[in-house]
Amino acid sequence: MNVELQINDSPDPNARYVSWAPALCRIRVTNPSGASTPTVNVQISGKSATGGGEVVFRGAATGQFSSALTVPVPVNGASVQFFVAGKFGRPSVNDRDVTIEASVGGSLVGSVPVMVRVRKNANTLTPNERDRFVSALARLNNQGTGRFSDFRDMHEGLGLAQAHNAPGFLPWHRAYLLDLERELQALDPSVTIPYWRFNQAAPNIFRPEFLGATGSGGNVQFSAANPLLFWKTDGVLGIIRRPIPGFNFNAAPPGLRAEAQTLDLGDRYQEFRERMEDNPHDRAHTRFTFIPPSMISDPETAPKDPLFFLLHCNVDRLWAKWQRQERLFNPALAASYDRRPSRPGHNLSDTMWPWNGVTGGTRPPTAPGGPMATSPGVSGPGLQPRVQDLLDYQGVVSATSRMGYDYDDVPLA
Repeated sequence: MNVELQINDSPDPNARYVSWAPALCRIRVTNPSGASTPTVNVQISGKSATGGGEVVFRGAATGQFSSALTVPVPVNGASVQFFVAGKFGRPSVNDRDVTIEASVGGSLVGSVPVMVRVRKNANTLTPNERDRFVSALARLNNQGTGRFSDFRDMHEGLGLAQAHNAPGFLPWHRAYLLDLERELQALDPSVTIPYWRFNQAAPNIFRPEFLGATGSGGNVQFSAANPLLFWKTDGVLGIIRRPIPGFNFNAAPPGLRAEAQTLDLGDRYQEFRERMEDNPHDRAHTRFTFIPPSMISDPETAPKDPLFFLLHCNVDRLWAKWQRQERLFNPALAASYDRRPSRPGHNLSDTMWPWNGVTGGTRPPTAPGGPMATSPGVSGPGLQPRVQDLLDYQGVVSATSRMGYDYDDVPLA
């Protein structure tokens, strides 16, 4: 007997990635040889590589997860649904380091390798995780000629009004990161954007083999083996990053709110966003000098430094933690978003630039990058997302809103 397992309701091997949010899966008998009844009881379980990820299962969209699940499956080839998720606290370290196995009567009848793929603290990545990320990012940049240039162009000039100093600040950057991450995953599906937890010491990030060490004149220096050595934006090679006096990478940066203080900034989105955009967000950017300029200290040039994306990944993580704390994933709840009328691109029902392709008038004159990049087996937030589509990233309110990413320290809501 043989069975087929589909992850994320898809036969595509590139859909075999899960996070803490439950993924719809299917199982069906493809070869009924040896079956003597109309249905067979198939036990589904996970087998992890040493130090690898771990998965859990349940038979319905809600309910408790368990380490194994028994499913009655018809032998006529009809599929049966079940759900799989990463076990919180047990993310993968390597691609497909956990296998979902199907057994009948103790005999293996089918299996499929998967990865529990979540965003992690950049300071604690393994060397292999770190190297996969910088390799994918360097390939996307391709010495200034690659797809990364669109992401550079999204965050400058008139585009900044779509991203900053208004209610859509957090949803816009969530979409921005997700779009970039999916482009990286098209190059290496095991990659996620790690986060710089900027209220803590993070010496491993600021090393030549990762995001570089600051040398003379603020020029970031990379090891000879680091492909970011050839990083180029706006036709210029290299990165300028000058830490302010007193910013020691072996200690927490001065002047930033602690995480607990950030999560206590208010129980409504309006006050939380306004306060956190100033501190810790703005303060994290300005841990590097504005005069003389560091790329990351100025919104116009910040994306020229890859550290920008790790910084904003942490901003999104803090929002995700706040959403879980306040149970505010639902756009219909008044406290989940700022409902005061705002400029286009910042109201709940507005589509978001540049993914909507709208140019001119109150929008920027160009829309670089095209629609939102897709991800196999995950439909959210859509090709031309609205602001409201970015709130329910785990699919807490609607499973179709799930975006396929999670954070290593933010459990399923």
